[in-house]
Amino acid sequence: MSISAPPAAATRPARTRPATDPMRQTAFLGGLLYVITFAASIPAAFYFLAPVLDNPDYVLGAGSDGRVITGGLLEVVTAIAGAGAAVVLFPVVRRQNSTLALGFVASRLLEGAIIIIGVVSVLAIVTLRQDVAGAPDADTASLTTTAAALVAVRDFTFHIGPGFMAAVNALLLGSLMYRSGLVPRVIPLMGLIGAPLLLVAKIATVYGVNDDATLWSVIALAPIFFWELSLGIYLAVRGFRPAAVAALPTAQAVR
Repeated sequence: MSISAPPAAATRPARTRPATDPMRQTAFLGGLLYVITFAASIPAAFYFLAPVLDNPDYVLGAGSDGRVITGGLLEVVTAIAGAGAAVVLFPVVRRQNSTLALGFVASRLLEGAIIIIGVVSVLAIVTLRQDVAGAPDADTASLTTTAAALVAVRDFTFHIGPGFMAAVNALLLGSLMYRSGLVPRVIPLMGLIGAPLLLVAKIATVYGVNDDATLWSVIALAPIFFWELSLGIYLAVRGFRPAAVAALPTAQAVR
């Protein structure tokens, strides 16, 4: 009678940590940076910078400037996050069209630089208020004129940066996202529809025949607002659509 060898003890497969999908990381980070631009820019424009932008005599007043400085720093965060989102998304969208993708990065960097110019003009007003306005021999008329000129610089950087350049960004990235299908096409379609509307509205504002407070400006801005916000949220929560990623050319094929 032969004795068979005892069955080998069942061994459990070693647990391995699931590999992190780099595309998912890219989408999350790009979407998060888009959301950060909203979280930083909206309170900066409508609350923190209001004392400078809405009060022509701010430079002559007294009090803490921390609120305005905070607004300036938030706009710096906006500029960095906007440029960072373009850099993060570039390796993916260049697989759809490298020329449009590079143009998108360049336009985002230019937008960020324009925003920084506006921040510098606002902080210059704070410096005038702290160092010059309180002097006994201060020329109040000159200070008010200088501050008004610096506010005008910030206003035009706002029209050209988050205004005009946002429309250019929508045309470039919207085209890439629509053609690739990386996100539902209704999202980039909002940007593609809103871009020409915003361009016309901002050009009219620069020529003095329109104002940001008009209904036309609100209508022109709305599609771009919801395009960028929905893009950021979708990328952060859902990521790129897998079928669209699989259909993209390989990174080596577009070099």
